[in-house]
Amino acid sequence: PHAPWQNYDPWAAAPLQQNGAAVESTTGRRRRTRRALVLGAALLALVSGGVGGAVGAYLERNGGIDDVELPQAGTEAKGRAADSVAGIAASALPSVVTLHVSGSESQGTGTGFVLDQRGHILTNNHVVEPADGSGEITVTFSGGQTAKAKVVGHDSGYDLAVVKVSGVRGLKPLALGNSDNVQVGDPVVAIGAPFDLENTVTAGIISAKERPITAGGEEGDGSDISYVDALQTDAPINPGNSGGPLVDSKARVIGINSAIRSADSGSDLEGGQSGSIGLGFAIPINQGKRVAEELINTGKATHPVIGVTLDMDYSGDGARVGTKGNDGSAPVNQDGPGDRAGIKPGDVITEVDGQRVHSGEELIVKTRAHRPGDRLELTLERDGKERKVTLVLGSADGD
Repeated sequence: PHAPWQNYDPWAAAPLQQNGAAVESTTGRRRRTRRALVLGAALLALVSGGVGGAVGAYLERNGGIDDVELPQAGTEAKGRAADSVAGIAASALPSVVTLHVSGSESQGTGTGFVLDQRGHILTNNHVVEPADGSGEITVTFSGGQTAKAKVVGHDSGYDLAVVKVSGVRGLKPLALGNSDNVQVGDPVVAIGAPFDLENTVTAGIISAKERPITAGGEEGDGSDISYVDALQTDAPINPGNSGGPLVDSKARVIGINSAIRSADSGSDLEGGQSGSIGLGFAIPINQGKRVAEELINTGKATHPVIGVTLDMDYSGDGARVGTKGNDGSAPVNQDGPGDRAGIKPGDVITEVDGQRVHSGEELIVKTRAHRPGDRLELTLERDGKERKVTLVLGSADGD
């Protein structure tokens, strides 16, 4: 015999009434109710899951009660290491100014930096040149305050000028370094207003030293040409950086940014529109300091001279002394430094203190890098023979 549960078939048909209609027992109805509850619960779970997913997707896309908040670093101290670019900039910027210069025929923007608390500011001559003595110069400080300035002195040969502001308090002079200490590869920071973008900071290195650079001047007129024994840097500088400081890792000025070599033509920072290609040139601060002091104290700068007239059309290697002066006078000034040293017309100067010179422009640059009274050793070629002479540089007033 089988136990009753073994013969139980939960899916068996219910007993039939005579009229053929199915009649459920009480137990059967309870079972169907339970199945309906189970199926209903399953359906409710499916519906709830779908609705919940849709609501979740909507809230993710559009926000809900709790908006999305992305993780972010907290507030940090603003200070930076003194020798970092940020630290150097923070130290130097309060001493750097932007100059807006306007004259009757032209106008321009350049940069300068404060030399002392008396209001003297050093910049390039070509920055203030548009004022032409009767124009207007407005100085804007890094904090935004402005003041009118007057030219104290300028020199086109060195491309340097000093202007002065009055009645301005809290001036912070920028410390001067020593350009003789600079080495190729040293990090530098340039500050200026390229294309009138004030307080722009760029960084790079010293790419080379003693680059003989000539800039400015009109064709055929050598009086406005600047001769610079320049520091070369790859720190990006552009028109508007002119006159701004090139500073070292201790925020000390080692050069005055003055010229660039652009991709098209020219080297003057004043008018060209080409951008930096990493060839910028700065007047060494040792030269800038001497000229600035003379401009402040006397209104003029002195130029060291050899006392000879050079043949600027000579195409050979070296700098040749002319055979006649520009005005028909003797090419070697009588009793001048060159005459006393034994230099003769037609001599070709090939070295200055052991450094080669390849043109008349290079000889002028090397000479301008010294002070009047400095002693130079020159190497000459005369009649196919080489000789050395020593001379003491003379002095001439600049313009």
